[in-house]
Amino acid sequence: MRVAFFSTKKYDQDFFEQTNESFDHELRFFETSLNKHTASLAEGFEAVCVFVNDALDAETISKLADFDIKLIALRCAGFNNVDLEATAQNNIKVVRVPAYSPQAVAEHAVALILTLNRKTHKAYNRVRENNFSLEKLTGFNIYGKSVGVIGTGIIGACFAKIMLGFGCKVFAFDVKPNDELKDQGVHYVELEQLLREADIISLHCPLNEQTHHLMDRKAFDQMKSGAMLINTGRGALIDTTAVVEALKQEKLGYLGIDVYEQESGLFFNDRSETINKDDDFLRLMSFPNVLITGHQGFFTKEALEQIAEVSLKNLSDFEAGNELENEVKA
Repeated sequence: MRVAFFSTKKYDQDFFEQTNESFDHELRFFETSLNKHTASLAEGFEAVCVFVNDALDAETISKLADFDIKLIALRCAGFNNVDLEATAQNNIKVVRVPAYSPQAVAEHAVALILTLNRKTHKAYNRVRENNFSLEKLTGFNIYGKSVGVIGTGIIGACFAKIMLGFGCKVFAFDVKPNDELKDQGVHYVELEQLLREADIISLHCPLNEQTHHLMDRKAFDQMKSGAMLINTGRGALIDTTAVVEALKQEKLGYLGIDVYEQESGLFFNDRSETINKDDDFLRLMSFPNVLITGHQGFFTKEALEQIAEVSLKNLSDFEAGNELENEVKA
């Protein structure tokens, strides 16, 4: 198939071209994101391959249909940026990569916890300046702490198992409890109890109408004072205004995020020579107990290989008229 790739970096091109040797699709890579203004770049292609911050609203999808695009291939698990009603109306199929390397994201969540707790990022900078003082680097033992996992899909389950290995008491909240996790010692509770009892909370649920701003002012009020919140899921799971207030009031003890509510146009690009005009983001950056990474939780060799493999197989299945096991429907 002739496929236009949007929002690509060199690493995308490298992994997809290497994997494509086994598939033989015709690939064209664009660094620009896909939206209503750039949809014309898809002219002459049969499919588009997009990422988390491409904007596939109704207008963009209508333009893709005008260019006879038949397939939208998401090289990610999330699909909240796609208007599925519009794709159905325009007879465009949507596929995704539902599970590329859940361990990658789960392990990054743990990395955020350990870095925030033991302040290794601050210690690293001190030592480089010949400052070996231990003042204000005090952490706490992870062992024995209560950890709350919101969302126990594939990634959340991996995270829960890691924390069990640390010797933590793991609570979980999910509309569909995982029996395997129950057998391993995970305690499923209502959300209010999880918020009330957990020392560390990690978000691994999808973003939808029910979970948008799940962590709002009410949720922060219910949390244990001084608790740690980690988000490697979707940025809009957290109400940014509410989390800033919780940090100012010292209700929230630590915040580690790999995703941000307004990350589109900010993450995945070098902005070092530009002025960041996002006041909420700047406010978050000003807190000493906040750690932000730029949506790199997925970014491992194994994950990138799997993303390329599954994405290209999705294209081949569509081209051959096979059943689309990774199709997303309205």
